[in-house]
Amino acid sequence: MYYPVEVRYMSSLPVTDISRVAEARRAATELAGRLGFSEAGVGNVALVVTEAATNLVKHATAGEILLYALRSGQSGQIGGIGMLALDRGPGMTNVAKCLRDGYSTIGGPGTGLGAIRRLATSFDIHSAPGAGTVLLARLWSEPLPARPTFLEVGGVSLAKPGEEVSGDEWAIAWFPERALILVADGLGHGPGAAEAAREAVHTFHEHAALTPAAIVETIHGALRSTRGAAVAVAEIIPPQKTVRFAGVGNISGVVHSTEGSRNMVSYNGTAGHTVSKIKEFTYPWPTNALLILYSDGLATRLHPEHYPGLIKRHPDLIAATLYRDYARGRDDATVVVAQGMVAGEPGPGETG
Repeated sequence: MYYPVEVRYMSSLPVTDISRVAEARRAATELAGRLGFSEAGVGNVALVVTEAATNLVKHATAGEILLYALRSGQSGQIGGIGMLALDRGPGMTNVAKCLRDGYSTIGGPGTGLGAIRRLATSFDIHSAPGAGTVLLARLWSEPLPARPTFLEVGGVSLAKPGEEVSGDEWAIAWFPERALILVADGLGHGPGAAEAAREAVHTFHEHAALTPAAIVETIHGALRSTRGAAVAVAEIIPPQKTVRFAGVGNISGVVHSTEGSRNMVSYNGTAGHTVSKIKEFTYPWPTNALLILYSDGLATRLHPEHYPGLIKRHPDLIAATLYRDYARGRDDATVVVAQGMVAGEPGPGETG
């Protein structure tokens, strides 16, 4: 039986000098300890984060490590750690060569990327000369059950700089042949916004059997005692090759494929307060399509097609690249990517 992966507790650690490497390692090892990793597993997490952070210091400008907890299993008992290393450095001309042990552009031993790839359960990387690099590594405290074949979902969600909590939340509800995704952006930022977004997530999970429009309507009623939120729900149904979408407020949605991009319609308003209309729209879901949902902490228009090869990478890596280049820096920021998959093909970034 498949148990979905749930993402929790994402945090950002700027890596601007060598002292930040130790800080990132401590944060990762503390998180691994809380998630049930063995002593050897904690050591692997420490090595992966140390290598990634050290590479940022050596090669990058504006380096950043994103750490997040993962849960899977029947009751979420299997813990994992996700790490994204982002930079705006010189990038790599030949990624495959950089992954080989012994290769280094600065005279070092050249074992960092190879070590990360060997230790990670999932590993992925995207780099472009002059634009920078994004690296993904996921490690689990124990092996995972089988995964579904129809969809891979990932995302980045971070609080406004200087805030301790984020007013943005996202969530997934899985069914055998379909999945629903929620993005909620509480009005403003800080604890009040976070309260509204958490209530939206709670209501979403309680009513995930409904249609997207009915879920948004139910969330609208549930948020009346809060400051309200922008809310969007998308339902991906691969057997029907469709996406159903309903949104209120400034959550943007786009379906991107080789056939082009299609923006989804969201109506003005704030769930919990004033809503002009709640209406559901249906869009085509081509094979190997991407669904991108994002809050107004990112620029209005995103262009994943401008990055050669990016749309074939892991959704976490796609989301992190878009966050790096499109986040406004003055609000909570969330971008969620769902990637259609062909039955029988390996998942993006899978190494074991």
